[in-house]
Amino acid sequence: MERHEVVNTVSDVRVGGHVIQAGTIGSMHVHESETVPTPHQTRPPRETFVNRESEIALLTAALRRVDEGRLAIVAFTGLGGVGKTELVAKFAKERAAHFPGGVLYADLKAYRHQAGVDLAGVLEMFLRALGRKPPDEEGARFAEFRTATAEKRCLIFLDNAEHAAEVRALFPSTGLMVAASRGRRLGALRMDGAEVRELDRLSPAAGATLVRGWLGPDRGADREIAALVERCEGLPLALNAVGGQLLGRSRLKVGQVVAELGDQERRLAVLNNEEGNLRRTYDPVYERLSEQAQALYHLIGVHPGPFVSAELAAAVGVEGAAEALDELHLVHLVDEVVDDGPGERYQAHDVVRTHAYACARELPGREELLARDVAYYRGRASLADRALGKRLRLQEPTGDDLPGFDSDAMEWLHAERANLRAVVEAAAARGWHGEVWRLCESLWPLYHGRKLYDDWIATHERGIESAQWDNCPDAVVRMRNQLARAHHERKEFRLAAEQLALATELVPLVANRQVVGVLHETDGLLCLADGRPADAVRRFTLALAANRGDEHGEIVQSYNLAQALIADGRPEQALTLLAEATAQAERTRDEDMLMKLPLIRARAHQALGQLDLAVVQAEDCARQAADRSQPAKEAQAHTLLVALAEQRGDEELAERSRARLRELRN
Repeated sequence: MERHEVVNTVSDVRVGGHVIQAGTIGSMHVHESETVPTPHQTRPPRETFVNRESEIALLTAALRRVDEGRLAIVAFTGLGGVGKTELVAKFAKERAAHFPGGVLYADLKAYRHQAGVDLAGVLEMFLRALGRKPPDEEGARFAEFRTATAEKRCLIFLDNAEHAAEVRALFPSTGLMVAASRGRRLGALRMDGAEVRELDRLSPAAGATLVRGWLGPDRGADREIAALVERCEGLPLALNAVGGQLLGRSRLKVGQVVAELGDQERRLAVLNNEEGNLRRTYDPVYERLSEQAQALYHLIGVHPGPFVSAELAAAVGVEGAAEALDELHLVHLVDEVVDDGPGERYQAHDVVRTHAYACARELPGREELLARDVAYYRGRASLADRALGKRLRLQEPTGDDLPGFDSDAMEWLHAERANLRAVVEAAAARGWHGEVWRLCESLWPLYHGRKLYDDWIATHERGIESAQWDNCPDAVVRMRNQLARAHHERKEFRLAAEQLALATELVPLVANRQVVGVLHETDGLLCLADGRPADAVRRFTLALAANRGDEHGEIVQSYNLAQALIADGRPEQALTLLAEATAQAERTRDEDMLMKLPLIRARAHQALGQLDLAVVQAEDCARQAADRSQPAKEAQAHTLLVALAEQRGDEELAERSRARLRELRN
């Protein structure tokens, strides 16, 4: 396909940006659009890259379909650690200019739960990287992603795919889709026109070239290098791990490493998995680690989630955690995770995690180490929850001995979502029931704010079971209510009502009346969704009564009750109630509710035909939401402003709010 570049020229001079031509110019203001950085999410390839000419040629050939405006699909399968990720990282770096939309990367392992992939979570990450605001509704995310990739040609790399269906669901409109899998289940992608290639281990010659690339020409005889490649079975991951040891210890002989790799007495029990036997490679590497690095390696073997950090390691008692991570990184046992989350996090290859599990499984303190791991996540989640605002909590505050949060609490929760869910599952499996439901309670702002419905539902099903085993009726009701809210937001109203009915059965046993109040609140939301505002008024009135004495709870339920009163045709009563709630929020410095209350006041004034007052209140909400980095609430305010402007015939206001909505969506 022939491509044409469109540029502006003035007097034969090529220019960029805005060009305006006019006879007479009075006043003028040009709005500069916000520049969205082009994503490049694959990690940089290592300098020592060998023996993948045919695969690079295959990827290069696929670009012809891309140039024709079509979707090209390539899939690589093969042994874990054979170099699939390295191959695509190399190609992405060399061909980055060919993809003006950028390079997107997702490790599906981090989004996989019980053999399923959180596709909506992958799309959220992709859309944010492309400068788009992910819609809350899952189906809309797929449509938004197809629109975005029709406009921007991207390379999309899905690592650790297991099934053709999960790759197929994430097809972009155009560009190059590359998938990598440890299994052989991607062959079905051939029906979609994909090229599927199994990536073999390095040949003896290529392996020797790789080793010589970082070891140099003078260290080790050729026969020793050949033996090393043979012992490592031509697996780049294994070669790099051993190579890190050789580079870190200049006196270590290549022949000594070869001898250690072949010493039967130094091997532990055979490591069996679908990939093959790698224990003879990793045991010598592990045994040469420092005491601190070995302790961190044990943590990797015990930790149920995919990511580790120096903060986690230090919290569970690993001394010199940062240095230990550097040591493991040096020998390629862990790789740094490249994402937008706060702090540095690392991920071990699956084969490494399996070996680490084998090293840690017989430790006397294994369960105690896992308990400290779970306690860390419960403490940090509790701190993050408290940093994100006031609300009812059944559990006592915990985690005060851990680092706190400034403004990145939500970002930490989102980055650690795979770990948090894995920790919930591990704690539930061991019967640590109090930890499970308390973790779930603290995860409310993450799940409610980021709409992670799969994680939300799965963890809260565990939370209900654990609260029942813990013989805590208040917690059971709390868990069922939070689960009901997930179903309500997914418009699964029958399932939400079922959870409320089960929770209501326990009301006579509940000690905290505010817990009963949250049931009335959720029931009120269901009444509004069902078009029964009068019933909603009654439910929210009960919720308000249950929260008397808790000022934040009173403000929240007044906010809900005011919405129901407006829907029931009683906006004057709503304004009276909102005035009282606003005074209470000002007195208690409840900044979150002070941001939200003007939006409901605006709707009340709109219902009364007081459009000018409605505009003032909606603009106040939009301003506060922008100041507090609350894009969803700001979008609600500007959506209302567009409607108000159209009612008033104020096209300038309408266009200003439409423009802001476009910015928020992008």
